[in-house]
Amino acid sequence: MKDAEDRKPDSDEARSAYTPPAAVAAPAEPDSSTTSEFAVPRGLAVPKTGSESETTSEFAVPDGLDVAPPPPADGEGSAFSTPRTYNAKHAAAFTPASGIPLVRLAQDVPWQDRMRAMLRMPVTERPAPEAPHRHDETGPAVPRVLDLTLRIGELLLAGGEGAEDVEAAMFAVCRSYGLDRCEPNVTFTLLAISYQPSLVDDPVSASRTVRRRSPDYTRLAAVYQLVDDLSDVETHVSLEEAYRRLAEIRRNRHPYSGWTLTAASGLLAGAASVLVGGGALVFVAAAIGAMLGDRLAWLCAGRGLPEFYQFTAAAMPPAAIGVALTLAHADVKASAVITGGLFALLPGRALVAGVQDGLTGFYITASARLLEVLYFFVGIVAGVLTVLYFGVQLGANLVPDAALGGKPQPLFQIAASLALSLAFAVLLQQERSTVLMVTLNGGVAWVVYGAMHYTGEISPVASTAVAAGVVGLFGQL
Repeated sequence: MKDAEDRKPDSDEARSAYTPPAAVAAPAEPDSSTTSEFAVPRGLAVPKTGSESETTSEFAVPDGLDVAPPPPADGEGSAFSTPRTYNAKHAAAFTPASGIPLVRLAQDVPWQDRMRAMLRMPVTERPAPEAPHRHDETGPAVPRVLDLTLRIGELLLAGGEGAEDVEAAMFAVCRSYGLDRCEPNVTFTLLAISYQPSLVDDPVSASRTVRRRSPDYTRLAAVYQLVDDLSDVETHVSLEEAYRRLAEIRRNRHPYSGWTLTAASGLLAGAASVLVGGGALVFVAAAIGAMLGDRLAWLCAGRGLPEFYQFTAAAMPPAAIGVALTLAHADVKASAVITGGLFALLPGRALVAGVQDGLTGFYITASARLLEVLYFFVGIVAGVLTVLYFGVQLGANLVPDAALGGKPQPLFQIAASLALSLAFAVLLQQERSTVLMVTLNGGVAWVVYGAMHYTGEISPVASTAVAAGVVGLFGQL
């Protein structure tokens, strides 16, 4: 009993499951050295090359391969930093884990195609931009670059451009000043862009709102020329120079005055009435109605009325003139007068932009544009029906199903198509240097249509499709 008490430890902490029994000798402890499960076991020889202090392994860097020096120990890494073992000399094409192959973007393709391709790529897989020379050594002024980008996007969106084209232009401006990790976002009325230098830096975001849109192709051409110069690596445009050129574009007035646009609306309506079978009297009546409607729309716009009511008011004068000719028992086609007068009000540019946004995947913007076009059509129909209702009450004998068209008159119809194209170019504020080519393009389109439909007796749908294709081809050329 006494011997057992002598072998009892002084405390419970002295007893351990790893304490060797009394009859087993404990192994000698190494001399103040620590071991690891990754240490080389005793008795295993490690192959050496060169001096005794150099060891190699299967994970070592082969001889002749240049490896960038590791970052300093106190530096903070980033997800966008170049890997330590990366060497541009030995870099090759790869396929990311998501399965998207590496996209090679040639420099000889237009900048619009390159920007669209990169916008569809994830941020981490976009190629780095070339070293820009448009700012000082401290780097670009990020807030000013984003502000310039938003101002350029605002002019494009207000001019009626599609969302994809606006995003491509904004992305091109950012990359031209070295901001590669940026994300532009364009909706129907909102422009937004965000830039994040790295995962450890705070992101910078900015936005701008566009509530009114007015097509101006002269201004659009100037803005695209500015973006083209910024995207050209051989053209060095500083940030201050870009701001100066953008200010000149914004200050420049439209190439055509308000009364010129009103006259163009009348010419467009008269030419359209001739194409649907009208004569000289129909031409004059439709032109007067369209000009009165345009002036009435300008008056409503000056009062701050929404565009829906502007279209409603602009549709009333052509319908009123058609009803008046019917009450006067004039030998004219009142339906041709009304159709020609309303032709200038059709929102064709907005409809094309909406369809383009839908085809390119901007479904929210496309839905908003098409809904806007629908409201415009409803406004036009409401204005016409209001006038026709009062005309019926006054005893006008209206024939809603009166057929349009008549005998083909090649010379008059070709002249009307030339006038119609000229009027469209003026209404869209086209550059004066290109108005003549646009006018001739419209005449060629009607010649193709007339040759196929009237002479070749081909379906009007097929004839229209071919003529439209010719218009698009000549427009690109």
